[in-house]
Amino acid sequence: MRKRGKIVVLHFAAQMPLAGIACQALHYLLGIEQLGYESWYIEDNGANPYDPRVNSVVMGCDYNVAYLRRIMEHYGFEGRWAYWDAIENVCHGMSYDRMRSLYTEAAALINLCGATRLREEHLACPVRIMIDTDPVYEQIKYAKSNQASRTYLDAHTHFFTYGENLGTPDCSVPLCGVPWRATRPPVDHRLWPEPRDAPSCFTTIGTWENRGKNIEFEGLQYVWSKHVNFLQFLDLPRCRPRTCFRMAMLPPDEHMRAVINGRGWSLVDPRPISADMSRYHDFIAHSGGEFTVAKDIYVRSNSGWFSDRSACYLAAGRPVVTMRTGFSKFYPVGRGLFEYTTYEEALASIDAITVDYARHSREARTLAREYFSADRVLGALLTAVGL
Repeated sequence: MRKRGKIVVLHFAAQMPLAGIACQALHYLLGIEQLGYESWYIEDNGANPYDPRVNSVVMGCDYNVAYLRRIMEHYGFEGRWAYWDAIENVCHGMSYDRMRSLYTEAAALINLCGATRLREEHLACPVRIMIDTDPVYEQIKYAKSNQASRTYLDAHTHFFTYGENLGTPDCSVPLCGVPWRATRPPVDHRLWPEPRDAPSCFTTIGTWENRGKNIEFEGLQYVWSKHVNFLQFLDLPRCRPRTCFRMAMLPPDEHMRAVINGRGWSLVDPRPISADMSRYHDFIAHSGGEFTVAKDIYVRSNSGWFSDRSACYLAAGRPVVTMRTGFSKFYPVGRGLFEYTTYEEALASIDAITVDYARHSREARTLAREYFSADRVLGALLTAVGL
């Protein structure tokens, strides 16, 4: 079948070689292909790569390039990816000239997570789509007249955000005339076959504490981290001692590890899970469901944000219990997906799933297909930009 044109996805799956990040990019790449376009993946943001083996930013990119190459080749994108090593000024995958020529050939460029500060060569592409997966932070920076933020955003032609409540009376985050439109995490269901094993623990995987993107606005401090909300719900396992709760996270120190374990949580090292796509997939698919919190910045702003990882749990037929961010205006809750603000609501959600697990597992998959299918989500996005 003749392709409808090329679409370039800019992201940072090699710079930050963790399975959850790679999975995010893949759902876009595969979803674009489902719509009849040809997906191309590029990392040319010039940032130093992170090596999870030493938990540090490094100068060499051999591990990162090999990681990206394995994923791209495994999922059918051999010859359609590039990673620019700015330190050595070497382009891996495609040649540098081929990479740059794509910007003139492509029907659209998707700057996923806003991973790349667009430069002159990117502007050759007529449709430049910003996908804001972490809402509120950039909107506030823009509102505070941060010139770097304004230059960064204004280089795009279209603006989409996972904060589906932004721009409504339910969310006071200022938009300052930027025409943000709502979108949501796409999921390719071929990556998440129907579950066939018995449910186990409620799990989640991620980073305990994120730093560097807290922001103040109109006297309020918005914290770009989950840990402040996890601390409020650490006692949950004690309230349901017959239910297993597991975190794949690294506490910041041994004291916090002891506190988390002492409250009834099972802790596992996320590094080997995140280092391998198949292990990441199995961790989610073999869970009983997800119990998690959301970052303070999403919750207190009532942003309407929803997690791409939680969408994967739903697609895998694993029910999700997550904090209220305003998303229930857009997705039904109470069947396969639950929201909470209080202990009572969280416990009631856990109990409802436990009593009728098979039903909520089916409902989770149904919800994922109806609201997060990659062809639907990206089809709506591309239609909105005129493609």
